[in-house]
Amino acid sequence: MRYINVENLTFYYDREPVLENISYHVDSGEFVTLTGENGAAKSTLIKTTLGILKPKKGKITISSKNNRGEKLRIAYLPQQVASFNAGFPSSVHEFVMSGRYPRQGWFKKMGAHDLEHVKAALDSVGMWDYRDKRIGELSGGQKQRIAIARMFASDPDLFILDEPTTGMDDVSSSDFYQLMHHAAHKHGKAVLMVTHDPEEVKDFADRNIHLLKDKNGKFACFDLHTDRDRVLQEEQEELEEKANV
Repeated sequence: MRYINVENLTFYYDREPVLENISYHVDSGEFVTLTGENGAAKSTLIKTTLGILKPKKGKITISSKNNRGEKLRIAYLPQQVASFNAGFPSSVHEFVMSGRYPRQGWFKKMGAHDLEHVKAALDSVGMWDYRDKRIGELSGGQKQRIAIARMFASDPDLFILDEPTTGMDDVSSSDFYQLMHHAAHKHGKAVLMVTHDPEEVKDFADRNIHLLKDKNGKFACFDLHTDRDRVLQEEQEELEEKANV
């Protein structure tokens, strides 16, 4: 089932076009990565897709229902989400538990099922043993992991993640990618993840969307193994033509 469908999206910063004629999709049951060089507007594309930023033109459709016919639940993890200061008052367990409130309602009492979700979420990122610690006492990588655990606790249908493994070591990153692959393939979730290292995640992801500058200097989406090669070939041929003039 198609959860995200973006058609011919163009975005401007002031009067400068940053993204032009972007089209891509994400379906339930797949783990999709989004890559591109530094400054390739990957975060901008995510924010525009979510409606945080307004496109100049184009059509963005996000499904209202999941593949079970229920209301679609979206979890968005932006960059630098783990910048809690040392005085942050919540414990790890309280913070992750708060991810269950939107599902149950702010005034409903948490039950055994909710507690199981929280434990499973903390276990999944290796943070159950830290459940009673104050968030401000954690390292940057540990804060990132509990932010991910809170997201898991909310049990979303669609994960939109902007470089979620920042601050994690290689083992933790690999475990996370495997977890997202499992969520997509075994539970029908959809995952769209910005990453700076496609090689690191290639064994777990189903598809890679690559943002690449075209010959006019604007970023557009290309399939990593087809359109990208075609565009690079066209640019090479153009350079050779100019060299022969």
